[in-house]
Amino acid sequence: MAKGLFSQCLCLLTDGRTAIGDVRAALEGQGFDGIKLAKPQKDWRHGGPTLVVPFLPDVNGYAAIDLVDQPWPDDMADAEADLKTFAAWEKGHFGPLAYSGGLARAGEHSAWESGRVVAAVHSGFIRMRTSYVFGTKGDQPVAPKNYNPLAELQFLSRAVLAVLEVPGVICYFNPNGEVLRDLAGFRDEWEAGQKQKKIPLRLWTNVRFFNLNDKFVFMDTVGNGQLDLRDVEAVLPKGKHNLGDIDQYLRHLTNYLLRLGRKIKTGEEIDGPGEKNKSWTTDLTKDGTFAPPRRVVRVFPKDRREAAQEALAAVRPG
Repeated sequence: MAKGLFSQCLCLLTDGRTAIGDVRAALEGQGFDGIKLAKPQKDWRHGGPTLVVPFLPDVNGYAAIDLVDQPWPDDMADAEADLKTFAAWEKGHFGPLAYSGGLARAGEHSAWESGRVVAAVHSGFIRMRTSYVFGTKGDQPVAPKNYNPLAELQFLSRAVLAVLEVPGVICYFNPNGEVLRDLAGFRDEWEAGQKQKKIPLRLWTNVRFFNLNDKFVFMDTVGNGQLDLRDVEAVLPKGKHNLGDIDQYLRHLTNYLLRLGRKIKTGEEIDGPGEKNKSWTTDLTKDGTFAPPRRVVRVFPKDRREAAQEALAAVRPG
């Protein structure tokens, strides 16, 4: 999928008893003005009862915040099993970068322990999607000239923060970054970012760990596409680095890409984790090693290039 009808999507999973009036009251209580209530779509996949919230109204920027009394449709890429869900997913209704199995992967790689079972206990969700095409004709651009994905994510995150305490809300789910966070964890991460004047990447993107073989491990990010960046994969010798340091390193590389001001290239020399000697290098690829499909920049030690590529080829032939 790609950004189009919708440009961002953040969610809150619920137990099914959340009311749209409570969501509206929570938003208005935190300073969100000009909210309008729209009727639900005929198909819940396209939108339940919806609050239309101004974001950048001068460029037709709005957030559609809707309430769905259905579990998150995680198996969304099977047209034969469920054509309606497949079609809605293709159009970006579940997030422009969401992919089938995203909630399951978010639980599997969740730093929040209860996130591993939350998919089984939720029965609904609040969906928050930004768009610039509501009410427009098909020949108009899907994003404004000075499009700013970071501003969108910050706006929707503030909306999430406003709605956290609404009755029935269980947890936060970012389908584009495959992130699950408990309510207190979301608030703490947001407030820490505000205090330190840093973007809260851990609320928008996930970092995952895999064993490749007895010599190499692998860590990657999911969700950088929300910021119009490539995700990052790191292939590194087993036991040489602290995994927490590699987590920080991947966040650092994401921030580096955000500030770079140009597209990174294959073969660029970069500093390795905790180093200043440009001992690592980059490879660009159109698809990541593990799901979901996405563009990535792969990084690894220059002196281990061949061995790292062999380890990757073993888990992903061809």
